[in-house]
Amino acid sequence: MSMIVQPGRVSLTQLEEIFRAATPVQLDRSVKPDVERAAAIIAKAAKGDAAVYGVNTGFGKLAKTRIAVEDTATLQRNLILSHSSGVGEPLAPHIVRLMMVLKLLSLGRGASGVRWALIELLEQMLEKGVTPIVPGQGSVGASGDLAPLAHMTAVMIGEGEADYQGQRMSGADALRRAGLKAVVLGPKEGLAMINGTQTSTALALAGLFEAWHLAKISLLTGAMSTDAAMGSNAPFHEKIQTLRGHQGQIDAAAQLRNLLEGSQIRDSHLENDERVQDPYCLRCQPQVMGAVIGMLRQVGYTLRIEANAVTDNPLVVGDDEIISGGNFHAEPVAFAADQIALAISEMGAIAQRRIALLVDPVLSFGLPAFLTPNPGLNSGFMIAEVTSAALMSENKQKAAPCSVDSTPTSANQEDHVSMACHAARRLLEMNQNLAHILGIELLSATQGIRLRAPLATSTKLQAAIKLVRQEVSALDDDRYISPDLVKAGALVREPSLLDGASIDLALEV
Repeated sequence: MSMIVQPGRVSLTQLEEIFRAATPVQLDRSVKPDVERAAAIIAKAAKGDAAVYGVNTGFGKLAKTRIAVEDTATLQRNLILSHSSGVGEPLAPHIVRLMMVLKLLSLGRGASGVRWALIELLEQMLEKGVTPIVPGQGSVGASGDLAPLAHMTAVMIGEGEADYQGQRMSGADALRRAGLKAVVLGPKEGLAMINGTQTSTALALAGLFEAWHLAKISLLTGAMSTDAAMGSNAPFHEKIQTLRGHQGQIDAAAQLRNLLEGSQIRDSHLENDERVQDPYCLRCQPQVMGAVIGMLRQVGYTLRIEANAVTDNPLVVGDDEIISGGNFHAEPVAFAADQIALAISEMGAIAQRRIALLVDPVLSFGLPAFLTPNPGLNSGFMIAEVTSAALMSENKQKAAPCSVDSTPTSANQEDHVSMACHAARRLLEMNQNLAHILGIELLSATQGIRLRAPLATSTKLQAAIKLVRQEVSALDDDRYISPDLVKAGALVREPSLLDGASIDLALEV
């Protein structure tokens, strides 16, 4: 069953459901009159004497070249074919589907000047499972995500390639097998389809949704590491957080207190503990994770606006005005992607230091070296910690800002660009690296808590440990450990790991 969406009013919750569940989408039919009105204005302009960019002119540096009305369809078709110039690995189908939904939302605002037939075809492709093959590289994030959106649109005109029922085939064959018909693009329609930030925004949203999930996992593994190291929960006291006032910090500390409530391990060292303060990676979790939570929420606000925005050019405004502008410039998305990258990198950095603490007998307060019962003969988690350091370093390098880079394109007509597309695309790999870091922490902390027996951790953390042990057995003697790390990395990406944790955090506030 399709989700009915209202352009301009779609929430992050709806977007995440579309992203994760591949939910088909239909626009609320109340927007149809505005869409058709704008299309009629564009059709009239195509036959008029006044030059209107992309309607009866060429594109970019060729904007001064007038196009005869009888060549309108050829102009738009050529635009799609020539701009289908992407390279690299194709984007995952669920990201392409989200991109298609975002384009629907933009067109549905009634300012792009496309016919309703294009909207219907996009909806039908989503419903039938016709997913264009879109190479991941080729956009600089200004004048729209031209190449990737052209690959998406190529299927709509019976060109390009698509995935249908798990098979890669020509766009024409995919449409035919799904019982759909290609469209012939009218005035400005090709331009409306490829101008826009939908690829960058879809990638950024994918990065955001996964980073938010991993932020909750970070609170879980951080609480586990705190108990494994016999750390103090005093720094998580509510009054400390409220004196500073950041809501993300307040929320993070509340979750940590909740996760550790009832721990026998914590109760065992409330008195006569020779340590005065824990290292920062334990003590400053509310401050670091609070900043992450706050930044991801701010990014969510930005990307929700962008997901509902009209970002092509020119636009139909008022009764009959067609005005050229620059809404296709993806600077807000580039900034958002850079912020997500910083958050991912910092989550991995502090988690890696907790892993390092647990394997170090100088810091771990009584745990054996490298978390093995028989150190020396066994190396335990020694090189698993090194792997986490390697992944942390990779993410630090990938976190360098992309938005500060620009290069002129299109014969200097498009002389400042955002680089939003690859700024957002790198988040996919960064989240994968972070998941592996948190997987290693999950195993390390689980091992540390086991070594505190007969003392038990909290009920909520025990629930997580039970799930871990269904996938990975305890490490007594050394074994071939890579498959264990892979399983743990996969587990932290599963919602089920949080089932017993009662972590109550909302991205959209």
